[in-house]
Amino acid sequence: MQGEIVKKLQSRFDGLVQNVPGAEIEFWCARDLQEPLGYLRWENFLVAIERAIASCKTTGYEPNDHFRGVTKMIALGKGGQREIEDFMLTRYACYLIAQNGDPRKEPIAFAQSYFAVQ
Repeated sequence: MQGEIVKKLQSRFDGLVQNVPGAEIEFWCARDLQEPLGYLRWENFLVAIERAIASCKTTGYEPNDHFRGVTKMIALGKGGQREIEDFMLTRYACYLIAQNGDPRKEPIAFAQSYFAVQ
């Protein structure tokens, strides 16, 4: 992978991390990671998330500790809003998603290292 692409992806992932107010717990929103990981459709990304949840269970961890289901409102045309599903993801959850993602996607290869090492 070219150095410039690595810097761009690292900057992007660093910019997406959030913290739980009043706690030193970092998380990422799945919807925010979808496009940087190379997924155009939520349905396709959800397949990787579901495989990651299954992997989390298999390793003996509680998936709800790493994949917190949430909803958020998005703006629609003409001022409307709609509720959509999302996940708050720990670093471990992000790592599992990268491990269970489409290996043909270059961002997945980067994410595997990023979430394992950081």
